[in-house]
Amino acid sequence: MIDIEVAYAIPEEQIIFLLKVLPNSTVEDAILASGILQRFPEINLKTAKVGIFGKQATLLTRLHAQDRVEIYRPLLINPKEARRLRIKHKN
Repeated sequence: MIDIEVAYAIPEEQIIFLLKVLPNSTVEDAILASGILQRFPEINLKTAKVGIFGKQATLLTRLHAQDRVEIYRPLLINPKEARRLRIKHKN
């Protein structure tokens, strides 16, 4: 077994599940094993972007010991637009 983490963040909190998976497990295997989909039913694996330590991955990416699987939420606002609104608000 290998140790990995599955991470997901919402504005109010960040959740990290520590778990052991079989060698050659995939990102999808880890997400399903973590139980995170039951805790956050809004996660749709068909559309959610995933990564390992900030690098985009697919659900079929194989895991290695100590990997951190990250499930990304869609952006609420484009970063450029957010910056423009902050500047506008300051003036």
